[in-house]
Amino acid sequence: MVLICGQLLHYLVPFLRNIGVTLEMIKWEHSVFALPFALCAAMLAAGGVPAAAKLGWILLCMVSARSAAMAFNRLADAQIDAANPRTATRAIPAGILSQKFVALFVLTSCAIFVFASAELNRLTLYLSPLALAIVLVYSFTKRFTRWSHLLLGFSLGVAPAAAWIAIRGSLDPRILILTAAVTFWVGGFDVLYACQDIDFDRKYGLNSLPQAYGVAPALWLSRTFHVLMLGLLILLVMIFGLGKIAMLGVVAVGLLLAYEHSLVSPTNLSKLNAAFFTMNGVIAVVFFAFVAADILLRSHLF
Repeated sequence: MVLICGQLLHYLVPFLRNIGVTLEMIKWEHSVFALPFALCAAMLAAGGVPAAAKLGWILLCMVSARSAAMAFNRLADAQIDAANPRTATRAIPAGILSQKFVALFVLTSCAIFVFASAELNRLTLYLSPLALAIVLVYSFTKRFTRWSHLLLGFSLGVAPAAAWIAIRGSLDPRILILTAAVTFWVGGFDVLYACQDIDFDRKYGLNSLPQAYGVAPALWLSRTFHVLMLGLLILLVMIFGLGKIAMLGVVAVGLLLAYEHSLVSPTNLSKLNAAFFTMNGVIAVVFFAFVAADILLRSHLF
């Protein structure tokens, strides 16, 4: 028995270590970026708080899909990451994780996503391969288009539409306004993030808006994307008949975006990580809090 336990530990400890490294590599905690917008859509679809089981399966779908997408991105970009001094220390190029292990992680995450989709309703199950295709294909887009930022945005933007389908079992075109808003939001902050790799992208032949137009014009494009996002959020509030609390949420998002953009300039990108990681997590959570409060207040009163 002692020998068997020793053998199990011999395999289990490295496996758990690899799982921990993988979760760190994909920044698992950043699942918060799109999740609050998916929860907004779920509450709009339910007219209040959805059933706990539905929320649980939606959460599992969100986390597993993002995990699959991020791990697949690290696989697809392993050679590129190895050549880029900024990313050469990532787990795969540094030899900390094998590509075989990460591929198995991707397949497992995809399987969990399909299983969770099946537990929601038939339409979510049928659409699960399409959803996976959208979030996985993004990894190759920077090789052929400078607009890959918006394609990344769309891969997160499908989350609100998917959450609506999870609750209703059908798609309402109105929720696509939130899909578009998330697309421009993510696209805008991904443009900011890409500014730090402009020289490498030009040398390696990768496409991005900063690589194509330079840092200063790219920052203006990022601001334009975020202005479009705010306009779409205002439209969302109006179309769904939400009230002043939700509109205050849009104002809060606008102020946070303004602060985010104040952190970076064409001559100073030193605070880029703060703008990218910290502020965007805050923006998503703040908007959800205001929309949820508006929906709950209205469902209680009426």
